[in-house]
Amino acid sequence: MTTLIRVGNSQGVRIPKALIEQAHLSNKELVFQVVDDGLLIRPVKRPRQGWKEQFDSALLSRELDSAEQEWLDAPLSADEDWEW
Repeated sequence: MTTLIRVGNSQGVRIPKALIEQAHLSNKELVFQVVDDGLLIRPVKRPRQGWKEQFDSALLSRELDSAEQEWLDAPLSADEDWEW
């Protein structure tokens, strides 16, 4: 159990380390939301965060056919290569 503590002109709550670790809140930006019975604290969800790692993992987990591999190995073109 915890109580509110004074922090300047505001109030704060000390969250036990075990709860922070269990909720995976360490070093995260947090958002607070008022709910019917209190306050919900959760990490900010970033759009597309972790997508690259998920795609890389998915690609490694299966065999690619030659057409897929050709697309992945294709060189990136620069804007100057395009004719407008």
